[in-house]
Amino acid sequence: MSLNLAPDEPAAARAPAAAPTPTPAGTARATATVTEETRAPLTPSALRTVVRELAEQPDQWIHLVRLSTEERWYRRLVADDDHEVWLISWLPGQSTGFHDHGGSRGAFTVALGELEELSLGGPEQGLLIRRVPAGTARAFGPEYVHDVRNTASGPAVTLHAYSPPLGSMAHYDLRAGGLVRTSEEGPEQW
Repeated sequence: MSLNLAPDEPAAARAPAAAPTPTPAGTARATATVTEETRAPLTPSALRTVVRELAEQPDQWIHLVRLSTEERWYRRLVADDDHEVWLISWLPGQSTGFHDHGGSRGAFTVALGELEELSLGGPEQGLLIRRVPAGTARAFGPEYVHDVRNTASGPAVTLHAYSPPLGSMAHYDLRAGGLVRTSEEGPEQW
């Protein structure tokens, strides 16, 4: 498989791809006639498979990775009707802050390095902190809110898949009473 990608651009200059790029190998969908409006989103499990399979093909994406001291670097690799895939690099100290995925299901895998994921586990569990080493994949449903960060001493590279493609993301602050929504962004900011 070969990904059709635009030349590297700074994050602020990237715009959504004009045409969908190929779906990674191994993520074949049923060939029944389905209109775009009725196509169901991929499940978190299917998205986990997408990112794991792509992570096992570094020749498809490793040459695209850039490291940025300004902010996390990211690039969309796949833009399909029912899902999208992003490649992200993280230097030590870089994080997302708490955010949701605008109702999309998602999955990510750490291809290189190690990250930490924070989420709320409910009143009995409080703040959950997970170490996410290379080779680990996490999948989640449409209501999931988390913070992903690089607390390691070296860079990390991840692959993220969302279905349906991201339409918005809300950001949150963690306060004594829980998460408080602070802002929302859309594709025009990516």
